[in-house]
Amino acid sequence: MDASPPPTIDIESLGLDQGALLLIRRALAEVPAGGQLRVCGHAPAWEMHLAAWCRQQGHAMRLDDGAAGRVEAWVTNGGQVEGRWRGALSTGHAASDAPGMPAEEASPAWGLAARGAVVEAGSTPFHFGLRRRDEIWAATAGELYRQGAAAQWDPETAIDWHADFELPAAIEAAVVQVMTYLIENENAALLVPARHLGQIHPHYREVLQLLALQCADEARHVEVFTRRATLRGHEPALSTAGGQASLRTLFDAPDFSVSTFLLAVLGEGSFVNLLNFLHEHAPDPVTRQIARLTARDEARHVAFGMAHLEHRLAAQPDFQPRLRNAVESRYDMLASTAGLNEEVFDALVLLAAGELAPGAIARGHQAVQGLKRDMAAGRRARLARLGFSRAEAERLADLHTRNFM
Repeated sequence: MDASPPPTIDIESLGLDQGALLLIRRALAEVPAGGQLRVCGHAPAWEMHLAAWCRQQGHAMRLDDGAAGRVEAWVTNGGQVEGRWRGALSTGHAASDAPGMPAEEASPAWGLAARGAVVEAGSTPFHFGLRRRDEIWAATAGELYRQGAAAQWDPETAIDWHADFELPAAIEAAVVQVMTYLIENENAALLVPARHLGQIHPHYREVLQLLALQCADEARHVEVFTRRATLRGHEPALSTAGGQASLRTLFDAPDFSVSTFLLAVLGEGSFVNLLNFLHEHAPDPVTRQIARLTARDEARHVAFGMAHLEHRLAAQPDFQPRLRNAVESRYDMLASTAGLNEEVFDALVLLAAGELAPGAIARGHQAVQGLKRDMAAGRRARLARLGFSRAEAERLADLHTRNFM
């Protein structure tokens, strides 16, 4: 039986510089290594252009005279990828891990390529500081990103800024002071992850996307806290040296996991309690709406922090002492500061009291003490979930900054 005739492509009058090369490449991709492709055409000098391309790509080529005096080219597939792709790198998933798990370490040579793409050899390398999976990964990062993207809310429409309410001057001043305190803490919660964003290799895109979304959340929180503070014509209130010192320690944490631990697991975890407290004791509908929406976002940030630390500790159990040392070092650095300023404490008491009567203030004070107990209990539970013993979790929870964040 005669062998099947080789496949043929007729590029007609289309030159290689006019798109014919696309047709030839696609046709040759269907030819097995060592097989031939017959190419016909009558564009000016097309055969010389094809011969040059074949030499570059490692394909053999010969010319014959075809019917009616037309030139035919016989291209033999050299069995190689195109020359520019020889030595190319794949940015695929880790072969030995669960399906979809990114590589253990991202090569600088992968640059900004999509995960799973083939990167041309010789591409400019990008040197990302955070390019090892266990330093940044969380198994739930992709799901948390999807949840966060779906849960975005517009401050202009989600909050009824025109709600009709009037508060006593002392209560309004308390709201302004608390909002002022929330703003500076949310500035920290925005800028700390922002510091790391440009260092994360995009191979770990789920974490990159989630942190970018967290920054957007915090920017929105700063906006709504500012709008509520100034809603009745007041300027923001007091910011203390102790509060600033507490937040500065978050910036000074050199490691992504350590800063995530201090900010999300301990600080923002306590802030969820605070925002729930404000929702319960809000003196007006605008403050109540703000507290509800921001608490929902913060809970998601805490969930990522926990998932990341659980991943890192599972991969590197000996990392736990660094977390312990971070809490102790921060406590030592802040030992001489005043912690939560009395203006914020008094404002929380007054919001829980609702009025300046002694009996109401007593109830408000008890409520704030209950808030502090709830915060401490939450920290203990999260620390225990990260593998600290019960006694160690209690000790470290008590060492957390008195400024809450």
